[in-house]
Amino acid sequence: MPIKVQSDLPAKGILENENIFVMDESRALNQDIRPLEIGILNLMPIKQDTELHLLRALSNTPLQINVTFVYVESHVSKNTPTSHLNQFYKLFSEVKHRKFDGFIITGAPVENLEFEEVNYWKELTEIMDWTNTNVTSTVHICWGAQAAVYYHYGIKKRILPKKLFGIYEHQVLNRKVPLVRGFDDVFMAPHSRHTTVDSEQIHNCEELTVLAESEEAGVFLAMAENGKKIYVMGHPEYDRMTLDGEYKRDKGKGLPIDLPFNYYPNDDDTKRPLLQWRSHANGFYSNWLNYYVYQQTPYDFIDNAIILGK
Repeated sequence: MPIKVQSDLPAKGILENENIFVMDESRALNQDIRPLEIGILNLMPIKQDTELHLLRALSNTPLQINVTFVYVESHVSKNTPTSHLNQFYKLFSEVKHRKFDGFIITGAPVENLEFEEVNYWKELTEIMDWTNTNVTSTVHICWGAQAAVYYHYGIKKRILPKKLFGIYEHQVLNRKVPLVRGFDDVFMAPHSRHTTVDSEQIHNCEELTVLAESEEAGVFLAMAENGKKIYVMGHPEYDRMTLDGEYKRDKGKGLPIDLPFNYYPNDDDTKRPLLQWRSHANGFYSNWLNYYVYQQTPYDFIDNAIILGK
């Protein structure tokens, strides 16, 4: 799928080197089609890494996508240059008048805080409310998923005795739901988090349908309102070396960190990790874009004049 981004976004060159079709603005303007408008609220500290992960994950359908990166104004990013945000991002206040076919709310490294203690919590709840009327389908990832199930259904997270960190096996629970169409009965996915939401509470919530679960890692994938809200408790978008970078970063700082589970061959951190989850990650995002975004959004849902500032 061609992904349209700004011509000078750093991730564009990396993706093109991977033979992923990334379209710049000038070419997109010459095409007489209605692309999907996807917004990404990036709450991660090093936003460039998350941009690359998600753009790569969104690149495997024939649909054309316009991506708008969004950030909150109630938090000052310390790890991403202001120049990058000013050039490639929009404040939520700048896009709240728009409608999006799909929206992604990422995770954030604030797990050990209570949700209400997070300095952008009020703005995040405003955004989650806004998606009810302005977005066809929203995907919430990791902490973003925990925050959403707490806000929408009152389900609390709890701190784990030690970090859930590695590549875990999951089982598909309902094969008839299009979101997991094409999935194997058992598939792998990364997790990297200090908190969890108890599986029993999610299963007991009538509004939520659990689609995939792990004995070790708990619920991985759930949805509500026929896919208008989707919750992913792990990180299928991670690339091969993401957990390696996290492990060596924390080890270098002298923090308590175990080897990522089921990640390095023979648990040898000098060896190249095996990429065990990419096909299912691609399948998940392709299914989301096709069945819950493209097939559901009316053609005239988006006002292109508003997007172009006319």
